[in-house]
Amino acid sequence: MNVGAGAGAGLLRAPSAAGRPAQAPAGPVPMKVLPALREDLRLIAAAPNRDGSPAWMIHDPVSNRFYRIGWLEFEFLSRWPIGDPARVLAGVRDETALAPEADDLQALVTFLRQHQLLRASDPGAVAVLGEIARRAHASRWKWLLHNYLFFRIPLVHPDRFLGWLAPRTGWLFTRTFALIVLAAALVGVGLAARQWDTFVHTFQDFLSPAGLVGYAVALMLAKSLHELGHAVTATRAGVRVAHMGVAFLVLWPMLYTDTGESWKLPDRRERFRIAAAGIVVEFAIAAFATLAWSLVDDGALRSALFFLATTSWIITVGINASPFMRFDGYFLLSDALDLPNLHQRSFELARAWLRRLLLGWDEPDPELFEPGLRRGLIVFALFTWIYRLVVFAGIALAVYLMFFKVLGLFLFAVEVAWFIVRPFWTEFSVWWRGRSRIRPQRALLVLLGIAAVIVPLIVPWSHAVRGEAWLHAEQQTTIYSPFPARIVSVREAGAVAAGDALVTLDSPDTRSKSLQTRALADALSLELDQLVGRRDGIQRQAIVAEQLGQQMAELGAQQAELKRLALAAPFAGRLLDHDPAIRAGVWVNGNQPIAVLIDPDRWVVDALVDQQALSRIRVGSSARFHVRGRPDAALEGEVIAIDSGRVPVLPHPMFAAEHGGRVAAIKQPNGSLAPRDALYRVRLRVDSPAGAGRVPSMELGSAVIDGESRSLAADWLRSLGAILLRESSF
Repeated sequence: MNVGAGAGAGLLRAPSAAGRPAQAPAGPVPMKVLPALREDLRLIAAAPNRDGSPAWMIHDPVSNRFYRIGWLEFEFLSRWPIGDPARVLAGVRDETALAPEADDLQALVTFLRQHQLLRASDPGAVAVLGEIARRAHASRWKWLLHNYLFFRIPLVHPDRFLGWLAPRTGWLFTRTFALIVLAAALVGVGLAARQWDTFVHTFQDFLSPAGLVGYAVALMLAKSLHELGHAVTATRAGVRVAHMGVAFLVLWPMLYTDTGESWKLPDRRERFRIAAAGIVVEFAIAAFATLAWSLVDDGALRSALFFLATTSWIITVGINASPFMRFDGYFLLSDALDLPNLHQRSFELARAWLRRLLLGWDEPDPELFEPGLRRGLIVFALFTWIYRLVVFAGIALAVYLMFFKVLGLFLFAVEVAWFIVRPFWTEFSVWWRGRSRIRPQRALLVLLGIAAVIVPLIVPWSHAVRGEAWLHAEQQTTIYSPFPARIVSVREAGAVAAGDALVTLDSPDTRSKSLQTRALADALSLELDQLVGRRDGIQRQAIVAEQLGQQMAELGAQQAELKRLALAAPFAGRLLDHDPAIRAGVWVNGNQPIAVLIDPDRWVVDALVDQQALSRIRVGSSARFHVRGRPDAALEGEVIAIDSGRVPVLPHPMFAAEHGGRVAAIKQPNGSLAPRDALYRVRLRVDSPAGAGRVPSMELGSAVIDGESRSLAADWLRSLGAILLRESSF
């Protein structure tokens, strides 16, 4: 993250290349004497503006901020010692092609005063400082509320270390090393793609407390090298790195490097390299880590490489490269377009465009751009607003979850009000103040547009409830062997009656033990008969009788086990899914299915329905079941039961999103898949699927249930009310 203090802190824009007409009147001069400038300010030549006009930077060494000015402002400042505003204006008009007005000079004075660039002896500057102090004192709580989200703590002044390191890293800036990194990235991604399932499952498996610690350590290492990349590149370009430290974003620590003095560089390509250095470093880390992960064996090293690869790819692509926040991607885009303060300028342009489009105001653009760039900046501003809306909502939620409930709710409300509601309110306030300028036709169009958005939300039109489902017979049983046994015979698939033999099994070991037990029982019985009537055999007779009883009990248990090997149909139906590999002489274990017996006369569908939609359906609601892969195979039915408890485990892995289904699932330690969201089973009775040309034991698909019609707004309010009710308990 490049968060230099001087990165585009201020901006004064020169007029268009054409300037104002030379005959334009200068207008009245509101000041008698120009206020004195601070003596410590520095004026540095900058790269020309996009239109080719010259530009300069004002460097404020106290705040380490840089302010870009154009040709007109430079001409004013070069004549500033004259002191007389009228003579300054006349000199610029007479000696240049510019035609400034008094308002232009006044605007420059106001800008210098607001940014404390004038001497403290200036009455206006004193007033500004007093106002700043008053606001700081009055808004101390406001500052605390909004600045705890992001603040920085400088830790080191790395000048000496960077001066030693920069000359020794020249090989990292060569084309050869860049080609090596690119090759490593291509080969590493290619090898990882061949193990993509393993890669994704490893990422999911590491989403645990121990795994999160690993990600945190990898993130700290990657970000340290990221910031070091900024610092070394800046040092090699001749820019002083004032300090490095830790920035806290929503109380999450991350390193930062102050490269604000890069604005001194007149070549914007050098600034581009400094801004891109962090992303390039993380790209190299990700490339080498991904390649190494694909080559090493499982173990601690492979886990560490995985952490480095994933954090570098995700952080670089998802966060640092994004131009919608003031991270590296923003400064890269700003330098590529040569548009400092890109966000502010695009926002102003988009606001003017919206006011013309929606309100019909005759409001000019704040700046003149080429038509293509102008359209691009407007689109960029709109996307940035949407992106920030999502990000700020997420930050508000994170703030709520990070603190105890009372403080979390308070801070959540503050963040929503300040970052989301306040910008809308500010713009709508401008619209309201200028409501007299709104054209009636545009007002009507705006109302119709608002109605077009609101009406679909409040009209109860949504009624279909959808969910993943599977079709099966209401009465169905899978045939298993009670214990490991050998197949003697298997009935062919087809219709069977109750009590018909389905599978005959044999257990030679159990049968052999049964024969041995019977032989021993016969021997004990014979011995017992011989002992009867003998006076000296009474004691031995009791022992033999006890042993005989034990053997007979064991023989009975063995005979019962052998009887279990004759599997009969518990009900009349149809035998399906006979495994052709299971035939006479084949051994099967106790968890190996042999066949499925169903009652083909009654069919049901079990559907997984989201908790929010559960209240919209009732027993007796009509429904339809669509077979996956065969959209024309739809079965009509109705709801016959609704479970009151959520489904703990997915009934089939094909329902999971990772296997092509629509249910987000979480892998459990025992290997099963549990739904991430609360899903409930709804049972439907449907028509027989025999018309589809075959009788299945199970069909996967989706169910569509006719539910109560409700508006989206009502559902959202109901969900919001449930959340507030749930979270209101302290």
